[in-house]
Amino acid sequence: MVEDEVIASQLEALLTPAITRQENYYRQLGLRDRILNLPLMVAAVLTLLWRDVAGVTELTRMLAREGFLWCSPKTVSQQAISQRFLTFPASLFEKIFKDLLPHLKAAWHTRTTRPTPESVQFTLSRFERIWIVDSSTLEALFRKLGSLEDVPRGQLAGKMGTVIDLMTRLPVEIWFQENPRTSDTKFEEDILNLVTAHTLLLLDRGFYHFSFWLNLIEQKVDFIAILTVMMYSSNSEQTSYEYFLGSP
Repeated sequence: MVEDEVIASQLEALLTPAITRQENYYRQLGLRDRILNLPLMVAAVLTLLWRDVAGVTELTRMLAREGFLWCSPKTVSQQAISQRFLTFPASLFEKIFKDLLPHLKAAWHTRTTRPTPESVQFTLSRFERIWIVDSSTLEALFRKLGSLEDVPRGQLAGKMGTVIDLMTRLPVEIWFQENPRTSDTKFEEDILNLVTAHTLLLLDRGFYHFSFWLNLIEQKVDFIAILTVMMYSSNSEQTSYEYFLGSP
């Protein structure tokens, strides 16, 4: 996929201040300002996703041949980039992403071409915010790095819990568990520490837990939870029913 110059310039203008603000934290982690530094690693990850790069081998060729985003052409070995991906702190990407969220939210509020649905307008007249809570088991590792060749095939990459603002469609918070078999209930304490009164939560059926619901009610948080019930008839036919349960 050819890099679009307009989008590339917009990404650079958006991300450069956020990357600069993490320089002190970068040094606190004891990371050296070498070739594969924070700006280049952010550009590399964005390029992998945006331009649908097949793997590190192709990414290395692109960097040497033409560069990408704000990075000029550089000759770096594939092994060096692979090792850097494995050791580069994920907390740096997290801090940059959370630094961008207020700007993305402000940009959303300037839009006038997407009117808010009446149902959402009505709900926001009674609640201060509407948040969606869900978790997802991450896909198996693709083993694109040579250092991951010995990882068993089909090994899942962990579990992620996310809170999304229904209005802006932007994340409010994201949590990660290395164990892909982690129950949704493991995120309950995080949710309780995050959510505040006068919030309406839309919960996936994985949060079907009465003590959790009671804690939400005590914090003056309202919720709607979806519960799916499977019914089996004598002729082995399966029917699914969905029930919507909510706070008083």
